[in-house]
Amino acid sequence: MIFAPIMAFLAVLFYRHDTDSRLRHTSRQQSSSPQKGGTLVFATEREPLCLDPHVYGDMPQVYIAEQYLDRLVSMDEQGAIHPWLATSWEITDGGLTYIFHLRHDVTFTDGTRFDAAAVKRNLDHMVDPTTQSGTAGGYIRQYTRTDILDPYTAAVHLSSPYSAFLNVLAQGFLGIESPAALARPRDVNCQSPVGSGPFIISHWDHQSEVVLKRNPAYAWAPPTSPHQGPAWLEGIVWRFVSEPSVRFAMLQAGEVGVIDSVPPEGETPAKANPDVSLLMADRPGNPTNGTLNTLRPPFDDIRVREAFIRSADIDGALGSIFFHHYARAGGPLSPSTPDYSPDFEHTKNYDPQRANTLLDDAGWKKRDSDGYRIRDGKRLIVHIPISTVLAPADRTLWEQVQATARQTGFDVRLEPLSETANIARSDAWDYDVRIGYWNTNTPDVLRIVFGSAFTNHFRHGIHQNASGYSSPLFDGVVEQALATQDQQQRKAFYQQAQEIIAKAQLQITTYSQTTRLGVFSNVHGVRIEPSLRVINFHDAWMTP
Repeated sequence: MIFAPIMAFLAVLFYRHDTDSRLRHTSRQQSSSPQKGGTLVFATEREPLCLDPHVYGDMPQVYIAEQYLDRLVSMDEQGAIHPWLATSWEITDGGLTYIFHLRHDVTFTDGTRFDAAAVKRNLDHMVDPTTQSGTAGGYIRQYTRTDILDPYTAAVHLSSPYSAFLNVLAQGFLGIESPAALARPRDVNCQSPVGSGPFIISHWDHQSEVVLKRNPAYAWAPPTSPHQGPAWLEGIVWRFVSEPSVRFAMLQAGEVGVIDSVPPEGETPAKANPDVSLLMADRPGNPTNGTLNTLRPPFDDIRVREAFIRSADIDGALGSIFFHHYARAGGPLSPSTPDYSPDFEHTKNYDPQRANTLLDDAGWKKRDSDGYRIRDGKRLIVHIPISTVLAPADRTLWEQVQATARQTGFDVRLEPLSETANIARSDAWDYDVRIGYWNTNTPDVLRIVFGSAFTNHFRHGIHQNASGYSSPLFDGVVEQALATQDQQQRKAFYQQAQEIIAKAQLQITTYSQTTRLGVFSNVHGVRIEPSLRVINFHDAWMTP
């Protein structure tokens, strides 16, 4: 598949828990009148591979895209869809055609007019194979074409009904870019994409920072925004600081205004610091996980898959590494996802005794001198590529998985790789476990992560379905969920889909992805937008 501000007069901290959005924050007294000006320094752990969120589609891209791109529609905290660049729409042809009526007053920051032609160019760009869009393009696979009915009316055609279409259009991954900028080579647009949002990409110093400046002409914020008009901030310095302890120390010293990914060991001191506030929200979608590759041994055997899952003491790891600040997500959907069911959380319980029985039944009865299982003279090896951009705490979590799985006889090999090399290994299906997650605001994430149409295992290339799982029953259930407009029927279909996936033993799920912000006392108005629970600075402002 989310935020607020803060100022430091009181050291008393309290949490508000919203069961729908799972938004959590500490609150302190703050000034009530926004002030214009100031440059905010924001420190985050990961640098994007590309600033255009249509390309690839990783979370660091959408963080920045949220600041400079607008979308066709917006979403509120309750999940309802509202206008934005589109003022209204009709759904016709049994859900196959969406007719969008567009604003007439929007201009991209390069001077290009926003119109129906821009909508067509963006949707075509997302699904173009040369864009290599693993996220935006994956979301709209049903897209076939856009007809321009007049300069400000676009008829978008789909190949099959897609009840999640408006939901995904509300996400930053599907932000609308200047068609003139998209006409440039992909790598050029990656460096300096152009939107119509409250900020403008000024420049990107690789391995250091992205600098954004205010768009003074901005006058079309969504109705869900706390204020209309340009951003209060003069600009943002989006700094990359990979070490969590360094980011947190910078926040405590007031060297930065906001940090992302507050380390779990920093939560307690943050709550005791009157100059620091926390703003957190669980993201919807498929939780953080290790997905098992079913297309090759050893995980082509469901007994070995379940044994590996039962060998991983995730609850113990979350307690020792994350100090119990991260709640376990044990099913295929994160709890904040619409139509999530808790009925399948128990299927991932740590149970080494059952793991040993399953491995015996699968023929892995003997152990070598090092204690690892062997069969036909071969050791039970599990290869797990570990990207160098993976957070240190997550690397430690998989080291604990390695340790507990060894007790039942798995030789787990964690293989550090650069992000580029990791992507290449993933595209080539050269892994036994792929570490990842999928944030989205719809349970249709199940189809994207586990549907056979997203496998592409007959050739190399981007595949959202990392397990290679293929089930006509599952495919049929999620397609029925997309085709129905009846909310209760759709919920029942997604309940069935979660059951099918849980029984297939395809993932070691760990915890829900969470936006975890630390905010210094002179920064106010930072919020978490509802569609993906990511940071938004349009309403942020600073005091001296």
